[in-house]
Amino acid sequence: MPELWLPGAEVHDLGDHAPTDHQYPPKAIAHITWDRNATADAPQDWCSFEDLVGYFTGAGAGDAPHLVWDPFSGRAAQLFPADSRSKSLLSPSQSPTRTNRAGRVVIQIEAVFFPYCRHQGTVYAQLVDTPCAGWDRIHAWVSSWGVPDAWPMGRPTDFSSHRDEHVWETSGGWYAHAHVPFNDHTDPGSWPAFLGGSGSPSSPPPPGESVPARYQVTLNGLAYGYGAQGYQVTTVGRALVAGGFGSHYRSGPGPTWTDADTENYADYQASLGYSGQAADGVPGEDSLRRLLGYLPGPRTVSLAHVVAAARSDPGAEQGHRTYGAEVAIVEQALADEGLLEQRWVDGSYGSLTVTAYAGWQRRCGYTAGAADGIPGRDSLHRLGAAQGFDVTD
Repeated sequence: MPELWLPGAEVHDLGDHAPTDHQYPPKAIAHITWDRNATADAPQDWCSFEDLVGYFTGAGAGDAPHLVWDPFSGRAAQLFPADSRSKSLLSPSQSPTRTNRAGRVVIQIEAVFFPYCRHQGTVYAQLVDTPCAGWDRIHAWVSSWGVPDAWPMGRPTDFSSHRDEHVWETSGGWYAHAHVPFNDHTDPGSWPAFLGGSGSPSSPPPPGESVPARYQVTLNGLAYGYGAQGYQVTTVGRALVAGGFGSHYRSGPGPTWTDADTENYADYQASLGYSGQAADGVPGEDSLRRLLGYLPGPRTVSLAHVVAAARSDPGAEQGHRTYGAEVAIVEQALADEGLLEQRWVDGSYGSLTVTAYAGWQRRCGYTAGAADGIPGRDSLHRLGAAQGFDVTD
């Protein structure tokens, strides 16, 4: 049997489960939250995933879908199991079907989106303009429940409605809210394409196997999980390899998080004694600290902090980290310059880091006491310019 709960989703089970009407074919219903009215001339700030989850688990529980989906990060929260009806459709007494139940499954997905929302400074007119992060795992999961890759009333491309009771009762597949009989909403306006192409059924994982978790989390301002990009992804991958957890890599590790990163990280989590969803291969703060010894942060370092670490760490106990996240950025830059072995990129400005930084200072033309391994403003700015991090005083 397919998974009742989307792998990797945050579960907020509302209870009140109820069966669907199995005489109708399986369906999925596409919604957007459309919680604000904006225009191209007057965009508005996006309403957060947390706010919408809070609404549907609180005052809005009577209208809750199965999934609340953040198309920017890929996060998903699930409120009902797949085999229960959810509550996001109108189901008036005059309707020939109980719309929320009219299928072997009727899986409803609410994308946290409204037209012309502004997210991190960028305005998005349509849902398909967003990264649609996490759509692949949602699509695979819905397909595993037998929902065909088809739009019986047409893939939504605008906010016009088209409702046909006969098609609704006889055809399985994906429906826009704008297609559901006896409803008046016209969303979602657009929806991402099926991964195999329209009309091509996707293949669910074989029995007993599961799709690797494909959602993201943000820790200390940086993203981790499927599709995340940045130096922190490479840092985690290298630490996994160094710890003996790199068997799923065929290349890399690199700066983009792939299924191989997820599978390797899951192996690492299992080694710590985690199980179930806690070992799904997406980092948590505790496991990441245990892997790296610190939490990576945005690629900005303070000259004063790095100097303080360079003066404090060598004389402290082994592995002492005064400013671990910032020191690790400098160490990774030294490693990428070929001056420090990768295994010593650990956030502790120990004697080997001092020696490596002295090598960088000599490369910058400093000699004698000016190449003592304690960063100066000029040499640190030059290292940052070479390796892509910012330096503050």
